[in-house]
Amino acid sequence: MANLKSIRDRIQSVKNTQKITEAMRLVAAAKVRRAQQQVIATRPFADRLAQVLYGLQNRLRFEDVTLPLLRQREVRTVGLLVVTGDRGLCGGYNSNVIRRAENRAKELKAEGLDYRYVLVGRKAIQYFQRRNQPIAGTYTGLEQIPTAAEASKIADELLSLFLSESVDRVELVYTKFVSLISSRPVIQTLLPLTSQGLETQDDEVFRLTSRGGNFEVAREKVATPTRAFPTDMIFEQDPVQILDALLPLYLNNQLLRALQESAASELAARMTAMNNASDNASDLISSLTLSYNKARQAAITQEILEVVGGAQALQG
Repeated sequence: MANLKSIRDRIQSVKNTQKITEAMRLVAAAKVRRAQQQVIATRPFADRLAQVLYGLQNRLRFEDVTLPLLRQREVRTVGLLVVTGDRGLCGGYNSNVIRRAENRAKELKAEGLDYRYVLVGRKAIQYFQRRNQPIAGTYTGLEQIPTAAEASKIADELLSLFLSESVDRVELVYTKFVSLISSRPVIQTLLPLTSQGLETQDDEVFRLTSRGGNFEVAREKVATPTRAFPTDMIFEQDPVQILDALLPLYLNNQLLRALQESAASELAARMTAMNNASDNASDLISSLTLSYNKARQAAITQEILEVVGGAQALQG
């Protein structure tokens, strides 16, 4: 009976855990929807900014423009901006991007270059601080759905490091959203900006839908229409001054998009992890229920044998 009670208690404990993991899965799914809505809300500004920069790119030859954010210089120190989360329970999301940043640091060291980390997220901060790595700045407590103000704050720090020549190049290590069950850590050069970085590309938007009671993601191509400025357009300001004012906005926008993708990847990873945990809990409950039924049947059989044995002893 003691064994039966322990199995019953464990079944109840697993059921309680399953309720928690299922609730966390639903919360993560709802936040993924919010992340998608924010991406769509910021798209008009991003598209318009890309159009203006495209027009300036056609009017000017960027390689002949001497602006601080476009100036290429000899690279001695690289700043690595690493984006992770503040919490766990999201599968390999944090460990994958940290491993990618470590590998990149090893590559830079092998090339004879120094590096400094700018860390976003408590997981990365704790990991690299324990290993006494060079850290130029840290950011924690960001909103689950990143905002433009947070991206601007981080971008200002990166601009300060680059313009003061504390670092000669800034690389972003973040997790690119692929699907609800797939994401990959990637590296993107943020500074200095190049004309290639200002080219418009087809973008993809993910839409979270449900079919048959299961979540799925649908992706669609979104092309940003680009038009060159009319040749007779007259600028009230020097186009170089306009470009100098727009490039920081473009950097902020690039960083915001990366933060949004990282947030979507973290939420999708957490939703997948909690879904797997719920499925594992169901399997464990089935296994424990089977063990409970076997133990209960064995106990009943033992009691019957004892009754039969006692009756035979009385008859004898």
